Amino acid sequence: MKHISLLVPVRAKLLSIDTALQAFAEVNEGLKANGRSPMFNVQLVGLTKTIELNEGLYSVKTNCVISEVEKTDLIIIPPVKGNLGEALELNREFFPWIAKQYYNGAEVASLCVGAFLLAATGLLKGKHCATHWRAANDFKKNFPDVHLMVDKIITDEQGIYSSGGALSATNLVLYLIEKYAGREIAIYCSKMFQVDIERISQSQFIIFSGQKNHSDDVVKFAQEFIESNFSEKITVDQLCDKFGVGRRTFERRFKAATYNSVIEYMQRVKVEAAKKQLELGRKTINEVMFGVGYTDTKAFREVFKKVTGMSPIDYRNKYSKEIAA
Repeated sequence: MKHISLLVPVRAKLLSIDTALQAFAEVNEGLKANGRSPMFNVQLVGLTKTIELNEGLYSVKTNCVISEVEKTDLIIIPPVKGNLGEALELNREFFPWIAKQYYNGAEVASLCVGAFLLAATGLLKGKHCATHWRAANDFKKNFPDVHLMVDKIITDEQGIYSSGGALSATNLVLYLIEKYAGREIAIYCSKMFQVDIERISQSQFIIFSGQKNHSDDVVKFAQEFIESNFSEKITVDQLCDKFGVGRRTFERRFKAATYNSVIEYMQRVKVEAAKKQLELGRKTINEVMFGVGYTDTKAFREVFKKVTGMSPIDYRNKYSKEIAA
């Protein structure tokens, strides 16, 4: 039987905890219904026996505290609410315990922004990780030695797992169930919870908002210029001339401040504008393309798919308000 330690951090998001509990319980019930022994022993583990959540609105009683868990097979770290820096400080006692369990053979999985707690253990250094796309810039800033995979739903590396944002955590839980209990049971659970088991990317859900939490005024002015003139074809040299900075210096400063190259930033601004037009559904693909400064259909389609994981027409068919109506 697999022993799973489902952590209940301070400021935990209860939904992810409850989802994981239900999924593993569903597996056990399904196995018992077929005359087989249950596979998972799931315990809620905290720093204290009772965790107050939502400013005391409700509380969670844990099965045990970390000092009572000598050995476990899998640790699951759920997301936390509020200021992530404060959450890291409030939950710092978990970090050495998680690392110790990993080096003793346990696997570790983070759900959504639970990746911040996982990264704080040091176990992710040099490894790949996923988290909610909205927290990507903060994650890169706090953990520059981790390879963040912004578009991924799931990462799996050396017994360490992570998931993308929000409800995509369910995909990681199903992934773990498939690994431990087999494909058939995972498919059964995906049907019970009505979750697409094959979803691997969160690209289509990302809303691009350029990183501006930096102190480089020249880069900020360049970002604002790009965002105000997305319908124009702007070159890097034009920006350098406009702001009086050499190209090599400008590109270095831009990447350091925004985590995107200048070209990537311009592409993402244009694609974000195109997505909004496609969601309205009032223009043709070509009208949208011309409206965001592209004249080459193939180039527009390739950039759009690179950023969103979908073609422009597929995106419009899925999200257009008029088509849905």
